[in-house]
Amino acid sequence: MIPSPQALRRAALVVGSATILLLAYAGPASADIPDGWSNPPSVNVIHFLLVFVGIPALITLGILAAVYLPGVVRGESVAPAGVRADDQWFGGRRDAAELESASRTRHDQPTSDQDDRDLGDAGGAGGSW
Repeated sequence: MIPSPQALRRAALVVGSATILLLAYAGPASADIPDGWSNPPSVNVIHFLLVFVGIPALITLGILAAVYLPGVVRGESVAPAGVRADDQWFGGRRDAAELESASRTRHDQPTSDQDDRDLGDAGGAGGSW
């Protein structure tokens, strides 16, 4: 599919406008420092590391301590998946003996006067002829 000449003109106008705006805004970024401003001294590497690495590390350690220390003091496990509770499956699978008895009941053919509801709550799909 070949784009229409109007779509090409519109795309050229958008791309051209974006380029001109980008170049117009980038011009002041190359300006020199004004004469009245001070020229600050360079920052020491140790000071830089203390401010930009040390302070965030201290804040992180403080948050970790606030989160983990109460649990450690109470004697709880703080390892991932440290305390595993028994699985809880509400309304889910039953134990093997109950499933076996329900299976035996389900395979017995009901008589014509026996309702399917009398077979118990075995679950699953079932049918009779």
